[in-house]
Amino acid sequence: MRKTKYFFNTYLTYLVFSLSCFWIVPSESFAQRQSGKVYEFINLPATARITALGGYAVPTLDNDLGMALFYPSLINPGLENELSLNFVDYFGDINYGTAAFSKGFNHIGNLTLGISYINYGTFLEADEMGNTYGEFTAGEYVVSLGWGRALSDRISIGSNIKAISSTFEQYSSFGLAADIAVGYFDEERLIASSLVFRNIGRQITTYYSNREPLPFDIVFGISKKLINAPLRFSFVAHNLHIYDLTYEDPVASRPAFSTFETGPATSQERMNEITDKLLRHAVFGMEFTPTENFIAGLGYNYRRRQEMGVDTRLSTVGLSWGIGVKISNFMFHYGRSNYHLAGAPNHFSITTNIDKLFAGGSEIPSIR
Repeated sequence: MRKTKYFFNTYLTYLVFSLSCFWIVPSESFAQRQSGKVYEFINLPATARITALGGYAVPTLDNDLGMALFYPSLINPGLENELSLNFVDYFGDINYGTAAFSKGFNHIGNLTLGISYINYGTFLEADEMGNTYGEFTAGEYVVSLGWGRALSDRISIGSNIKAISSTFEQYSSFGLAADIAVGYFDEERLIASSLVFRNIGRQITTYYSNREPLPFDIVFGISKKLINAPLRFSFVAHNLHIYDLTYEDPVASRPAFSTFETGPATSQERMNEITDKLLRHAVFGMEFTPTENFIAGLGYNYRRRQEMGVDTRLSTVGLSWGIGVKISNFMFHYGRSNYHLAGAPNHFSITTNIDKLFAGGSEIPSIR
């Protein structure tokens, strides 16, 4: 009875803190589209495996710390003393990375600590007349503390609290955000799913004077592993709070609806428009897992394809892929995602378990 009461009080504290962010989040965060938000870097894929699956994390049953950073409902005792290190050679001189660690505590649950950064490189400081005054740098950082606990054999909850810092030359900003997640897991049918409300929060200090909204997102993910085949299929629906994610081109040559010149849209055109808007929320993934020591992933991001592809050029924009190989006590992942014709970033990840690394490779049991 004492443990149950302690757990309830702990969960209530986390829940009240996270939900309180709803009251301080600016109302325009729910009304505007995903562009024009502050701290957009916190939505970059944290691990190479996430990159390979289309840029959005997928709930799984295999105790992946990178996925748990996105869905805190995945935090469980199976992640005890897991360490994840990630680096991305992004576009130009930009690079970013993430380090994460997980630890469990009696009566409290399991915690994760994540630290992420993005470095935009070095810039030449100059005025409108061409006079130079040296160089400056720009970067952003986030420290997150995650908590998760199982409510039953199949249902678990979790929450992240994030402190965000951003500096561009003499301009800086600080913000707080939280994630709230609930997950459903079925080991018998090898199904994992989770719903997460991400980046609920507020910009505490602004760069100049105007306060900007955070990139709030509602994401639902589900994966299904075939029982008699080494394949796992996944589906992620993002930005569920916004129906229309299409980009409004200010110089569009043809309006979406009927005009005097074009005539009324046909039923087929309207159906294509609805299908296009729905698919912009979707990311599809597939993984091939013949052994515990090898994994290969493939992803397709429809929205990225529509926004970044070039109609006159055949390309693989929107597609992503990656592989993972386990050597001794280390799991190495490489992921590559095609954003546009200019190239694709390279994502590298290394994960290991501290207990296995220094204690003879003993297995850590999973609750799932």
